[in-house]
Amino acid sequence: MNYTALSKDQLEVLLESERAEYKQIVAQKFNVDIARGKPCTEQLDLAMDMLGMLSADSDYPKAYRNYGMLEGIPEMRELFGQMLGVSAQEVIVGGSSSLNLMYDTVQRAMQYGVMGNRPWNRYETIKFLCPVPGYDRHFALTQHFGIEMINIPMDDNGPNMDLIEHLVSIDDTIKGIWCVPKYSNPTGITYSDEVVTRLATMQTKAPDFRIFWDNAYCVHELTDTPDQLANIMEIAKQAGTQDRIYIFTSTSKITFAGSGVSCIAASAANIRDILSHMTYQTISYNKVWQYMHWLYLRDMDNVREIMRRQMQVIAPKFHTILNALQENFGQDNGIVSWTTPKGGYFISMDVYPGCAKRVAQLCKQAGLTITSAGATYPYGVDDADRNLRIAPTFTSDEDLEIATRILVCCVKIAALEQLAV
Repeated sequence: MNYTALSKDQLEVLLESERAEYKQIVAQKFNVDIARGKPCTEQLDLAMDMLGMLSADSDYPKAYRNYGMLEGIPEMRELFGQMLGVSAQEVIVGGSSSLNLMYDTVQRAMQYGVMGNRPWNRYETIKFLCPVPGYDRHFALTQHFGIEMINIPMDDNGPNMDLIEHLVSIDDTIKGIWCVPKYSNPTGITYSDEVVTRLATMQTKAPDFRIFWDNAYCVHELTDTPDQLANIMEIAKQAGTQDRIYIFTSTSKITFAGSGVSCIAASAANIRDILSHMTYQTISYNKVWQYMHWLYLRDMDNVREIMRRQMQVIAPKFHTILNALQENFGQDNGIVSWTTPKGGYFISMDVYPGCAKRVAQLCKQAGLTITSAGATYPYGVDDADRNLRIAPTFTSDEDLEIATRILVCCVKIAALEQLAV
C-alpha cells in the first residue's frame, strides 16, 4: 500500500497494530547487530588453509624474513596490480589496513605537501568533496584532520559531476574527493563510465588535487553478473592526469578482516614521493605475511574462485533482508526505499523524511543495533534524516530473520507517527 494515501483514521489503526507488535518484540529481549560490514565466521573459515601454507621447512624467499623491500614483495605487488588494473611498479603493499594507508596519505599531505606543493596545513582551510551517502570512516578521518567537508549528492551513476567539476575548477583549497567507486558504501552503486572519465579528466584549480579511490569492493560480488568499473588510471594516463589518482584496496574481506594486506596504487611520480617519506616511517611491512597471502591467493582466477565461495555464504543473507522488505512494503509504498546491490557489503535504506533517528532509537530499544542515523553523512548530519545503512553479512541467518522483523516494525511505526499527526 501507499501509506501516504491513507486517511488519518486508517493510519492510526495501523499504528496501534504496529505498536502492539513492537511491544511483543521488546518483551523477547533480542540482541542482534547489523551495524558494520564484518565478514561472518563462515567467510573467515574459508581462509584458514592459508595458515598452513608456510612452515619452517618451506621453500620460500628467505629475504622476506629480513629488512628491506619497503614497497612490498613483488608477488603481491603484481597481484594487486592485476586486481586494480595497474602495473606492479605502481603498487606499494602495506599492512592490514587500507584505512591506515589513507590516513598516512592525508597526514603526509598535511605536513609535507604533495609532490613539492605547499603543505595542506599551511592553508587557513582546506576542503574535501564527500559523495553522500558515503563511508563514515572516510568522513571521520577527514574531520580528525580539521578538513572541511562538502556534501556531493549521489545517484545511480555516482556523484554529481556537474557540481564537482564546478567546485574544483574555482577553488584551489579543495584538495581531494573520497570515492568508493564499485559497490559504493552504502548504496552499492558502481560509478558509470562517464563519471569515471569526467573525474579523471576534469580541470582542477588545485595542482595537488587528489582522488582517493577506495576500491575496497573490487572483487566482492553478490551475483553472477557483476558490475564493471572503468579503469580510472588508464583513462587518466591518456589524459595526462595520472598523478591525481590514489587507489586503495585490501584483502580484509578476502582473507581475514583486520589481518589482511593492503595497498596503495598510484603513478610512478606519486610512488616515488610516497616512498621518500615512508622510508623514515618504517623499514618494511610484514613481508612473511604478504607472502603467505600470495601463496593462498596466487592469481586472479583463484581470487575470483575464493570470492565465488564467499558469495555463496553472504548472498542469501542479503536476500533475507531484501525479500522481507519487498514482502512487507513493496514498491511505491511512500515511506521507505532501499537499494538492491550486486556486490559489496551494504544495503542503503531511505526511510520517511525526518524518521531515521526515530527508527534507530526504536531499533535500539527493541534489541537491534544498526549504524547510527546520520553516520553516512559528514559530521553525522543527514539534513533529511532519512538514510540508514544495513549490514547483513556478520549476522547469523536466524538473527537476520529477527533483525528484519524488528526493522520493518520500527520503520512503520516511525513513519506512521509522522503521517498520523
